[in-house]
Amino acid sequence: MESAQIDAQIQVLSEAMREQTESVQLLETEHGAGTQRGYAIETEIRESRERLTQLTLESDRATAQRLHNEERCADLVIRSAASESELAQARHRQTVLEAERDSNRQILDSAASQVAAAQAELAQCQQEAVDATHALTALEKQQEASRTAIMEAVASTANLRNQLTQAEERMAAVDREARRLQTEMTAASSQVETFGGQHGQITMEFETASQKLAGLNTEITRTRELIESRRQAETQGKNRLDTLRAEFATALGKRGSLEAVIAEHGYSTESVRRLFQSGVMESGLAPVGVLADFLEVEGRYEGVVEDFLRDELNYIVVKSWDAADEGLRLLRTDVDGRATFLVHPEDSQAKFSFLVDEAARQAPPSHSILPLKNTIRVLNGFGKSLEVILPKLRNGYIVADSKLGRELALENPDAFFLSQSGECFHNVTVTGGKQRSEGPLSMKRELRDVTRLLGEIEETLRQEEMSVLALGRELKEFNFLLEQLEGEKREADNQAMTSGHLLRQLDSEMTRVGERLLTCRSEMQRLTLDRSEQESLIAARQAQIAALHLQREALEAAAASTHDQLTVLRERRDAAAQNASQHVARAATLEERHRSAAAVLERIDLLVGEMRERANTLQAQIEAFASETVRRESENRQLALQLVELEAERNANEARDGLLQVESEQMRARLAEIDEALRHTRQLLDQARDRRGEFSAAAAKLQSDAQYMAETCLNDLGVERHELLADSTIPVMTGELLSVQDQIYREMRTRLDAMGPVNMMALDEYKETAERHSFLDVQRKDLLESIENTQATIKEIDVFSRQKFEEAFHQINQNFQTTFKKLFGGGHAFMRLTDEENSADSGIDVVASPPGKKLQNVLLLSGGEKALTALSLLVGIFQYQPSPFCILDEVDAPLDEANIARFTELVKEMSVQTQFVLITHSKKTMSIAPVLYGVTMQEPGVSKLVSVRFGATA
Repeated sequence: MESAQIDAQIQVLSEAMREQTESVQLLETEHGAGTQRGYAIETEIRESRERLTQLTLESDRATAQRLHNEERCADLVIRSAASESELAQARHRQTVLEAERDSNRQILDSAASQVAAAQAELAQCQQEAVDATHALTALEKQQEASRTAIMEAVASTANLRNQLTQAEERMAAVDREARRLQTEMTAASSQVETFGGQHGQITMEFETASQKLAGLNTEITRTRELIESRRQAETQGKNRLDTLRAEFATALGKRGSLEAVIAEHGYSTESVRRLFQSGVMESGLAPVGVLADFLEVEGRYEGVVEDFLRDELNYIVVKSWDAADEGLRLLRTDVDGRATFLVHPEDSQAKFSFLVDEAARQAPPSHSILPLKNTIRVLNGFGKSLEVILPKLRNGYIVADSKLGRELALENPDAFFLSQSGECFHNVTVTGGKQRSEGPLSMKRELRDVTRLLGEIEETLRQEEMSVLALGRELKEFNFLLEQLEGEKREADNQAMTSGHLLRQLDSEMTRVGERLLTCRSEMQRLTLDRSEQESLIAARQAQIAALHLQREALEAAAASTHDQLTVLRERRDAAAQNASQHVARAATLEERHRSAAAVLERIDLLVGEMRERANTLQAQIEAFASETVRRESENRQLALQLVELEAERNANEARDGLLQVESEQMRARLAEIDEALRHTRQLLDQARDRRGEFSAAAAKLQSDAQYMAETCLNDLGVERHELLADSTIPVMTGELLSVQDQIYREMRTRLDAMGPVNMMALDEYKETAERHSFLDVQRKDLLESIENTQATIKEIDVFSRQKFEEAFHQINQNFQTTFKKLFGGGHAFMRLTDEENSADSGIDVVASPPGKKLQNVLLLSGGEKALTALSLLVGIFQYQPSPFCILDEVDAPLDEANIARFTELVKEMSVQTQFVLITHSKKTMSIAPVLYGVTMQEPGVSKLVSVRFGATA
């Protein structure tokens, strides 16, 4: 029954799963279509935005072209106005010339009419004269000679008068032209004077600006020279600073090395060294030092004194007997060994005197010897008390050689005689051997010298730093002054350029006005010459007319005296002749005036033509400006229309972009809804599949349980399952009640099986187990607390070690990069963690890029490059945690000569603070060492050590 229900539910779930699957397929189809539409919308949006960008660019171009056209139109308007002004001036000049031409034409017409009337009157007068001549022909035959002479005189006079009149007319025309030219010259001269004043002022400004520019150039050059000199001085100062810093670092390293050596090896006995290094004697009981700290010995006797007073120099100087007792107690308990304590004479509470009885002392031998106390200077209040405390000091003498020392020792058994080679002769004993290279006295003296040198270098370094800072401030001031001068130079240059441009414009204007003035002056000179010629001609003609008039009067008087009867006829003939002559002269004068008026009119016509051509040219320019203005305005209108169209298209594209954005957002929202529906539907489908699987498992379990129950009924009860089901007396249990009863059955069965046989010792075992449980519980709590404390400590150690590791890693990485660049002469290298999140368990990759190569793992480099990279890393680690000594064993073996040179430079730089011991076969590496040790085998199987100190004095 339950199995049938499960099968029915499985069928229902299968049907629901089929429907959900169909719904998922529909949603996926819609999702794919929506995705494609989204891609299409994105493409359209991208194209729309590209078109918007293109429209914006075209709009900007159109706007720029429109602005350019407007600027060009404004320029054309200005130029058109200037041309119109010049055209108005030209037309005004043309009008004036035309008026003058009309006036001259009227004069010409009047002269022509007058010439015609005069010629008519002349013809009439000539006719009358001919009539009178015919009437008097008979009478005049007798006096032909006289009449001929009189007529010739009259004709000559008339001709001369005509010439005189013409000359006067020409002189009047010259005077008018001269007055006109004088007016033009006056105007041109005023312009020249105006331009000259402006030219002088601008020339003065130009010369002032040029002088200022030259002065600024000189000042700038001087300032740059000062800057260069200060910069060179600063560079030299920095070089001196670097040298002083290197010397200071060398001296500092040497002092540190000496202090370390003195602290480690300044004591000849191990017990004294351990006592000072333990530091247990503190406050008032602390030792002042050893006796060697209170002695200064001449340098040449240091070795002798150190060997002679080896034990005495290690006396521990204390301030009181309590300090000595405390030191002895420590030597007996905490520090093994023996030592001698010297209580300072001022605190020793001695019952004897420290004064030396000079009279009771044994007199020194008379030979050439030096008392030992004379080579030693005692410090800090000991005075001559050491001669009482140290008999060897009081009775010690230094002799020239060993032979003399032995002879003196045999003569003076209480004295000690020291030779320069280190032997000590006392009584019948002699002490000697190999001297120590350096003892505490020499090292302390060297330490004092180095400390004093450090003070001197530090003071010099401070002075050099102040000098470099002062030079830096001066450089800043000079640079600021140079910037100001260069700014003033640019202003002066601009002013000079402006003045020069104005000066060139004035020069061109002055040249034009000067040319015009020269033309007027040449024309004036020509007119002056013409006037002079006319004046001389008028004077000559007047003189000739006067002479002819006298001649005619003489002839007329002669004719009157000869022929009285012809007086009337002659008078009439004379009157007619004179009238004719007058008319001839008047006709000639009028003809000359006509010719002058024609010449003036021709010149005015030429000027009018020139003015008309200039006006036409200006009119053409104005029309060209107007046409270009119209064209550009039309282009601006087209551009405005194009801008409107572009703006409309851009607005349309923006609107379409907005619609596409909205549609895209809607499509994204719809896709999100579809995704949510798909997720929900798939979740329901998965749930249905899970439930179907559960029901299938339940059905299989029911079948298995039914089979198991059938087997159990048969095995335990001996009855078939179907028989039990058919028995109505047995109640049928289902559902929860069946599960509860089955659980009760299983628990009871398990308990029965677990009981086994009855144990009579169960109570005792329970008590023992309870006690053990309590003990273990307490131990467990202790262990848990210990685990918590240990974990907290481990966590703290991990944090601290990770912090220290990161600090060390970054510092070593920086040192590695710097050293890599030094050794390779460039390039780039660094270290990186393989797991940056877990630096404690991370590995380290070394990435190197020598000059000219790309970044790569160090395993891909050549042998020499690997060696240099490893050496860079080693030096970077060593620089992070330096030590006084460093031993390098054939690290330069795979390097070539160039790399060895860079390696030796690095070693020399680091040797300021660290003493290097190099094992090498390279000559170049050996050349940098001040001391060289070599191992040779002169005999088979026997090695010999040979040492050389370079630069040592003999």
